[in-house]
Amino acid sequence: MHTARLLIVSFLLSLSATSPGAEPRPNVVILYADDMGVADVSYGDAEAKIQTPHLDRLAAGGMTFSDGHSSSGICTPSRFAMLTGMHHWRRFHGIVGAFGGTVFEDGEYTIGGMFQEKGYRTGCFGKWHLGWDFEAIRKPGVAKNDWIDAENYDWTKPFPGGPLERGFDHYFGDGTINFPPYCWIEGDRFLTIPTRRVIKSEPLAGAGSFRPGPMAESWSPYDILPTITEKTVEWIGEQSADQPFFAYLAFNSPHYPIVPNKPYHGKSGAGFYGDFVIETDAMVGQVLDALEEHGFAENTIVIFTADNGAETHAFERLEEYDQWSSGPYRGLKRDIYEGGHRVPFIVRWPGQIEAGSQSDEVVSQVDFAATFAEIVGYDLKSEEAIDSYNLLPVLTGEEYQRPLRHATVQNTNAGKYALRQGDWVLIDAPTGASKKESAKYLEYFGLEAYGKGHQGLLFNLKEDPRQSKNVYAEHPEKVEAMRALLKRYTSGERCAPDRG
Repeated sequence: MHTARLLIVSFLLSLSATSPGAEPRPNVVILYADDMGVADVSYGDAEAKIQTPHLDRLAAGGMTFSDGHSSSGICTPSRFAMLTGMHHWRRFHGIVGAFGGTVFEDGEYTIGGMFQEKGYRTGCFGKWHLGWDFEAIRKPGVAKNDWIDAENYDWTKPFPGGPLERGFDHYFGDGTINFPPYCWIEGDRFLTIPTRRVIKSEPLAGAGSFRPGPMAESWSPYDILPTITEKTVEWIGEQSADQPFFAYLAFNSPHYPIVPNKPYHGKSGAGFYGDFVIETDAMVGQVLDALEEHGFAENTIVIFTADNGAETHAFERLEEYDQWSSGPYRGLKRDIYEGGHRVPFIVRWPGQIEAGSQSDEVVSQVDFAATFAEIVGYDLKSEEAIDSYNLLPVLTGEEYQRPLRHATVQNTNAGKYALRQGDWVLIDAPTGASKKESAKYLEYFGLEAYGKGHQGLLFNLKEDPRQSKNVYAEHPEKVEAMRALLKRYTSGERCAPDRG
């Protein structure tokens, strides 16, 4: 796309969608998988153990990123960073526990709030896992940490702090599939009331379980994925061409517990996990079909990505099925090795993104904030989305100075960071693994188990994507420079360029 055309497009998109004769601003749909490896999408590979035809269709119509990242190797931080355009480690590191409070500050910028301000209708569906104020429903005299019994709460009361206060007009979901309370939530109220305490989950199709706590009688983990998709499809069908919309569908899959429904059993060559990915892909297909059915497809940006890499059961899957969710990369969920945060990353925007295009640019989910702001004509304040880069030049083919990002910080646990700069990644810790790596996995790929005795790790990802050769001692000047930059970032310096 030539510069002049891009300027015209940006001008038209900045106009109100309801202005007479104005080019309508695009709808935006984010489809967010949970614990999904970069190699769990088939991308048209007929030999892949897990076939994902609907994600392949999305990729064929848009741009795939081979170097796309979540902010963290775990879920709550990545979701926070994506919605705010600010890396999670500036605020916290861990996940929100059962009945945990919100991770947001009052009045904090979110992309949902930005879309609302620009006249969009906004809907959130599925896994939230960013906290609510459950204190509002706790009965007097009940201790804060006593969340096991259903009778400790008044389930008829509304509870603030969730999606409705973070930029969404509508929410429907179950909160978090493996954390109580186990029930359906709509807006800020419970649709189904927990009446019993589950102590141990019943046997499930695949591995995994859910924690003890209050549960509604009708709740079933098998209902979550198809129901949140159905509600998203219904909501899309209620939208009008006269007002743009933003839909955020956060799947519970293929996170543990692994609960594919029976029609999907045996559909993959990677066990129940692979079957669960295939069911997730089918849900993606339902959303894409809904956009086409209601005439929205040509004016909708659709993004598919995931909060982090696959769970550590991938070690077992490698042995049993010869399928490695992280593809050519080392690491899994929780790790700051590449497999912990390098995730599927697909963006489709008909007429603006070349169909079937690919990019090796290093991009992050925090970049959605600045990109959407540019598209809808929102002027980000200097303190908003401080780590977010505008991806529009990459998406539309406009010339830009590469690399787009000066550097990218990866983190899961406090005090343990990785800095990516160009082809290089510095891990400022003795190992990039959060848990012990399987001995058979290390042998399979010929890897050394780094740990004690290492000041840090340095890898050239272009030459060594598997992160098998630590060249830390060979490049002391690079280590010093990268460590200094990392310290500046973690001490408060913004990662994105200053907006003045």
